[in-house]
Parts: sequence; structure tokens; C-alpha cells
Amino acid sequence: MNLAILAWAMAQALKVVVILMTEGKLNWHLFLSGGGMPSSHSAFVCACATSTGLVMGWDSALFAVTSVFSLVVMYDAANVRHAAGEQAKILNYMMDHWTEMRPEIFGKQLKELLGHTPLQVLFGALLGIAIGVLGVHFGR
Repeated sequence: MNLAILAWAMAQALKVVVILMTEGKLNWHLFLSGGGMPSSHSAFVCACATSTGLVMGWDSALFAVTSVFSLVVMYDAANVRHAAGEQAKILNYMMDHWTEMRPEIFGKQLKELLGHTPLQVLFGALLGIAIGVLGVHFGR
């Protein structure tokens, strides 16, 4: 579990670095937010599954469970949550261009950065796998 937490923290820190390098903005808020590059969800579950496979065996039932769990989490991050973020963009656009009196329900912006692109999920998964391998290898 410690390796999974390390993978999550590293992915969150990398989000801050990626935005700093690509947009020139230092945004510490990203460290505790969802979405963005790389996927901390993917890093978290892949570090867990990888370290489980290395310690318990690639043919163990526990590795199978953590692998299936990882796939479900990554599918959700790249599809369901990503689609919800795209819908939030459209709704935010509609609220910004509302020509009549805005109903009370439109009082705050919706969070658009909810999910991940497949590339973000892939890089999060690779980060998690690397941390799982390195953590088990050097932790012994």
C-alpha cells in the first residue's frame, strides 16, 4: 500500500510540474485535484497491482483481483469521468452565455477536469508499474 500512495503522490506532483512546463503557471492546487497528466488513479492502482504481482506471484488470486480492480478504475477514469468533464464544459458554456436571468442552480461553475484522456491513463499506469517494480526490488 505504501508504494501505491507513493505512486499517487508522485503523479500528483508531476501534474504541477507538467502545467508549470507547458503553461508557465505554478498551481499547487493541482496536487490535490483530479484529472490531468499523469493519471494518479492509474498510478495508484497499477503500483498496487504490480507490487502485489511481484510479492505474491503473477498467478496469485490477489494479483488477479488487483489487476481487475486496476482495469475498472482506469476505464472509469478514461471514459466515465472524462465524459462527465466534457459535459461540464458544455454546461459551463451554456451558463456563461445565458441571456436571461440565470436560475439559482447556475450559481457556480462545474468542475471540468474530472477524468483523463487515454494517454493520461497510460502514463499514470506506466508510472504506477515502475514504482511497483522499483519499490519491491529496492525494498527487499
